[in-house]
Amino acid sequence: MKKTVLFASILLITGFLASCGGGKKTETATEADAQTETKAVPEYTLLNLPTVDLASFEKDAEGWITLFDGKTFTGWRGYNREDMPKQWEIDNGAIHIKGSGEGEAGAKDGGDILFAHKFKNYEFEFEWKVGKGSNSGVLYMIQEIKGEPSYISAPEYQVLDNENHPDAKLGKDGNRQSASLYDMIPAKPQNANAIGEWNKGKIMSYKGTIVHYQNGEPVVEYHLWTPQWTDMLQASKFSEEKWPLAFELLNNCGGANKEGFVGFQDHGDDVWYRNIKVKILD
Repeated sequence: MKKTVLFASILLITGFLASCGGGKKTETATEADAQTETKAVPEYTLLNLPTVDLASFEKDAEGWITLFDGKTFTGWRGYNREDMPKQWEIDNGAIHIKGSGEGEAGAKDGGDILFAHKFKNYEFEFEWKVGKGSNSGVLYMIQEIKGEPSYISAPEYQVLDNENHPDAKLGKDGNRQSASLYDMIPAKPQNANAIGEWNKGKIMSYKGTIVHYQNGEPVVEYHLWTPQWTDMLQASKFSEEKWPLAFELLNNCGGANKEGFVGFQDHGDDVWYRNIKVKILD
């Protein structure tokens, strides 16, 4: 009798432990499935338009390569196109986007432009000035995405009339003012010159470290491809929730080769760029 009761008890306990173990395996599998579940990447088409060889451009003794000679648009073209939009002209040795008053890329033959060579590690120097109430930007790490604006894949060095353009008061803590990483990091100190006066800008990109300079001072520093970069995107207008494709492209800025074009934005306003050059960093 005792043996029968003892055997039955052992069977009962064994069954209970087996059922508990089975339940735990099921729960662990469910948790693993949840952890490995990823959102679908939005579909897009990456264009492969003509590029230029830097060897044909003038280089000085310090390694600076002139990207604009003040006379021609050699090496330049429109974003997502092979020609130069007619809204851009050469004005007294500077590249000028003629203010259309029709908003971002709103003119019939407007649109952003780029220098047709992909850069990876470099210093990019330029001078800029704006008309009253004008807005533009220097975009870098650009990938050409069919049917999408240049800034969907590219961080932006903001170019702005801080005194008169409403964007200067939007965003957070001045992160839409000149030389800022647009909508993410404000330029500090904010040392832009008055409208109509030339400013000197520089962008340094080296193995994911990005620095913005304005009038000789470093005003922004951040690091691509880090958790902090992802967090900044999530807190901006380019978040995964607000703009999934922009988040995907910017979070993987520069694509597989971690490189891209540099270009200027047409925001429908009068803006000038000159003394444009680059130094490749090994």
